[in-house]
Amino acid sequence: MSGTKKLVIVESPTKMKSIAGYLGEGYEVLSSVGHIRDLAEPKKLPAEVKKGPLGKFAVDIDNGFEPYYVVSDAKKKTVAELKRALKNADELLLATDEDREGEAIAWHLLQVLKPTVPVKRMVFHEITKDAILAAKDNTRELNISLVDAQETRRILDRVYGYEISPVLWRKVGPGLSAGRVQSAATRLVVDRERERLAFVTASYWDLTAEVTPAGADSSFEAKLVRLDGTRVATGRDFNDAGTLTAKVRQLDEAGATALAATLSSGGTSARISTMETKPYSRRPAAPFITSTLQQEAARKLRFSARQTMSVAQSLYENGYITYMRTDSVSLSKQATDAARAQARSLYGDDAVPEKPRLYSGKSKNAQEAHEAIRPSGDTFRTPASLQSSIHGNDFKLYELIWKRTVASQMADAKGQTATVTVEAELQGSDVAKTAELTASGTVITFRGFLAAYEEGQDEVRGDRDKNAKLPPMTEGQVAGLSDVEAKGHETSPPPRYTEASLTKRLEELGIGRPSTYAQILSTIVDRGYVTQRGTALVPNWIAFSVVRLLEEHFSDLVEYDFTAGMEEDLDRIAAGEAKRVDWLGDFYFGNDQHAGLRHVVDNLGEIDAREINSVRIDDQITLRIGKYGPYLEVIDDDATPDAATGEIPVRRINIPEGLAPDELTLAKARELKDAPVIHDRELGQNPESGKTIVVKDGRFGPYVTELEPEPEEPAADAPKKKAKKGPKPRTASLFTSMSPETVDLNQALQLLSLPRVVGEDPESGEPITAQNGRFGPYLKKGTDSRSLEGEEQIFGIDLAGALAIFAQPKYAGRRASSALKEFDADPESGKPIRVKDGRFGPYVTDGTTNVTIPKGEDPQDMTFDRAVQMLADKRAKGPAKKPAAKKAPAKKKAAAKKPAAKKPAAKKSTPSAE
Repeated sequence: MSGTKKLVIVESPTKMKSIAGYLGEGYEVLSSVGHIRDLAEPKKLPAEVKKGPLGKFAVDIDNGFEPYYVVSDAKKKTVAELKRALKNADELLLATDEDREGEAIAWHLLQVLKPTVPVKRMVFHEITKDAILAAKDNTRELNISLVDAQETRRILDRVYGYEISPVLWRKVGPGLSAGRVQSAATRLVVDRERERLAFVTASYWDLTAEVTPAGADSSFEAKLVRLDGTRVATGRDFNDAGTLTAKVRQLDEAGATALAATLSSGGTSARISTMETKPYSRRPAAPFITSTLQQEAARKLRFSARQTMSVAQSLYENGYITYMRTDSVSLSKQATDAARAQARSLYGDDAVPEKPRLYSGKSKNAQEAHEAIRPSGDTFRTPASLQSSIHGNDFKLYELIWKRTVASQMADAKGQTATVTVEAELQGSDVAKTAELTASGTVITFRGFLAAYEEGQDEVRGDRDKNAKLPPMTEGQVAGLSDVEAKGHETSPPPRYTEASLTKRLEELGIGRPSTYAQILSTIVDRGYVTQRGTALVPNWIAFSVVRLLEEHFSDLVEYDFTAGMEEDLDRIAAGEAKRVDWLGDFYFGNDQHAGLRHVVDNLGEIDAREINSVRIDDQITLRIGKYGPYLEVIDDDATPDAATGEIPVRRINIPEGLAPDELTLAKARELKDAPVIHDRELGQNPESGKTIVVKDGRFGPYVTELEPEPEEPAADAPKKKAKKGPKPRTASLFTSMSPETVDLNQALQLLSLPRVVGEDPESGEPITAQNGRFGPYLKKGTDSRSLEGEEQIFGIDLAGALAIFAQPKYAGRRASSALKEFDADPESGKPIRVKDGRFGPYVTDGTTNVTIPKGEDPQDMTFDRAVQMLADKRAKGPAKKPAAKKAPAKKKAAAKKPAAKKPAAKKSTPSAE
C-alpha cells in the first residue's frame, strides 16, 4: 500500500541531509551509494547460465548484446532498504547525477526496485536551496539515450578487455589488462619515452651581456641573436635527431668564447639600433571544465587527478561548487552576473568589461553537465568568508575554482611590449664583424583579470625568453657592454608526460570523457604500466611489451583516431543519433570499414612471445622483459659456439632498479656489460654440516648460500619413484659493508646463522631476534618490529639495548635517526611528516596515514609538497577493501531467476540476477 511521502534517491549519502532539509516535510531522501548493480563476473554466473551464450562475457553477443546484471553483495542491504521505503511512497524521484553514469544508475534503480508509483527524473548541477526546489518542480523522463551510451561503454570495455587481456597473459605476463582507453593512454606514455630514447642531443653556444645605455642609471641583460645579419642557432632550430632544421649559424665554444672576449675588450662600439613597441593584450582563460581543473590543480596544488576529483566531489556534495564532471565552459546568466558583481566589488568597475564574456568549448555533445565548474549559488561565497567552514585541500581547491570563475568575467590585461636591439661592431674579430643582441620586456599598464588569477603552464622545450626590465632609451644611443658571458647549451628531449599534460593530450585527441580522466590515470599506474617519478609519468618496460603486442596485432584498437572515433560514436548514441546494438555489432563482428574484434582475435596467428618481450640494443646486447623484470642478455667478445649445439652462450645482467627506459642508452648498456662479473666463489665447508658455502650474485645483489648435496642416483633396476623436492638451501644477503670478493667463511656462517636470538622479553617471554631484511636491519618480537640504526647492531646489540628500543613508541618519538627525512606538519592532519624506511620499503607518514614511496623514486629526493600530495592521495583513495569472507555452500541449488520484465517507462530491459 502506497504512502503519502515522496521518495528521493540520490547517489551519495553526503547529499542526503542537505537535500532533505531543502525539500522539507513530505519527502524522504535516501542514497543508493553509487551503483547498485553491474555486469556479473562470468566465473560467478549460475551454472545453467554459464553454459549458455552469457558464459564468456556475461553479455549475450548473439542476441542484441544483452548484459546480465547482478546486485552486488555489498548493495543488497541498500536495495532492501530502498524497497522498504518505496512501499510507503506515492512517488519516486530519481535524483542521481546528471551525467551518463548518473542516468544509468537511475535506470538500474528503476529495473531493480520495479516501482508501481509514478517515477520522475530530478536533475540539478548544484546543491543549493534554489537549485533543489527548481529541480523538484522541473522533473523529466529518464533519458534512455544516455543510458544506452553508458551501457554501450560498459559492454564495450568488458568485451575489449576480456578478448585482449588473455592474449597479454599468455604472451607478456600474468595479471595484465588491456582497455579501450587505458591502452591508448599507455601508448602515449610509451611513445614519449621512445622519442626520448631516440633523441640525439645537440650542443650550441650563445652569449649574454649587460647593456647600459649612455647616461642611464640601470642596465638590462641582452642575448646574442645575430652575427653579420645571420640568426644564431637556438634549441628550437634542432630536430630530435640533433640536426639543424633552419639556415642559421651554430656557434661552438671556441667561437662564443672569442666573441665574449672581443665584446669585453672595451674597444667595441655598441649602440641601440632599433626599438619596437607593440600593444600587449591577454584574455582570461575560460572557466574550469573537468580536464582543465585537473590540470591546474596538478600544476598549482600538486594534486593528482584522483585527489582533485575526490576533493571536488566533497565540495559539490556539500553545496560549495557546481557539478564537477563537465565538458562545458559556458556559465549560466546567474553565474555570469554573480562573477561580474563580485569582480566589480573586489577590483573596481574598470575590472569588468562592458558585456559579459561568453565561452564555447570543443564538445559536440552536451550530455555532460550544462555549466562549467563554478562556485554554487547566485552570489558567490568568497574564500575569505569560508575559512571557518572548509579547510585544507577543500579550501585550496575552492579558492582555485573561485578565482578562475571570477577572472573569466574580468577585463583583458593590457600593456606594452618593447623589444630593443643592440648592435656592436666587432673590431679585430675573426668570428664576425657585427653582433646583434636583443632584449624584450612587457610592462602591464592595466592588470585586468590578472588581479584575480593567472593560469599555470606545463613544462616546455627549448629556450624561454626572459622578461627584461628596460630603462628609458632612444634609437642611436651609445651603450656600454659588461659582464659578457659565453654560455653553452644542450637541446633537451621531449618532456615526459605529467598527469596534467597527459590529461590535456587525451582531451586534444578526443580520448576519454570528463568522468573517465582520473580513472584512466589511476589505472595505468595501478596496473604497473607507469611509475610516477615526482610528477613525471615513466613507463615501465612491461608497458613497452604490451604496447608493442597491441600495435602489431591489434593495430586499429590502439590508433588514437580510432579510439577517439569510438568516443564520438558513444556521443552519437547519447544524442539518440545511433543505436547501441548496431554499433556494438559493427565493433565486434565488423563491417565494411574494419574487420571487427572477433575476427582479429580469431585470426591472430602465431605471436612470438620472446620477440615481443625483446629490444635489441646492438649486435651483442638485447634487453629481455622477463617474468621477474627486465634484464640484459649479452654475448661476450670471447664467446664461442657450443661444440654440441652450435649455440653461442649468453650472459644475463640485471638492470639496476629504478633505471628509467630512456636511461638505458647504448653507452649505459655497454657499461653494464663491461662491469666486473661476480663469479660464484667457494668459501669453504660448514664445519657442522659439511655443506659447501659459496658467494653468488643475485637479482637483489650479492649473497651467500649453502649448497645442498646432489641426490644419489637410483639403481638401474630400482622402481621409478616421483622425485621429492630437496630442502631449500639457506641464503643470506651480504651486508652493505661487505664485498663478494673479500667476504670469508666466518662472515658467511654468521650471516647464515641469522636471525640471531638476542634474548627473551622478561614480561611476555617472547624471543627477541635481530635480523636483516630487504630494507635494512631490524628487531622482531612476535608481530612487533623495530628498525636498527646499522647492520653491525644485528650481532652487537644486547637484550638491554633491544628492550630499550621496544620501550619507545613505534610511530612517535622515535630516535631522530629512524626518519630518513622530516618535514613540517601536514596541512590536513596537522602532524609532522616523516620519510621512513619500513619492512616493505621507504614510506611517507604523518603518524596516522602511511603511503609507500613508488618504486623508482629516491626517498632522499622527497619534497614537502610531494609528501603532502602522496598523503592526500592515500586519504582520497580510502582504506583498502578487505576480501569478503567465503560463504558456506548452499545446501540446495536456488532456481535461476528470470530476466527482468520490460518496463514501459524505460523502454528497455536486460537479464539480471538480483
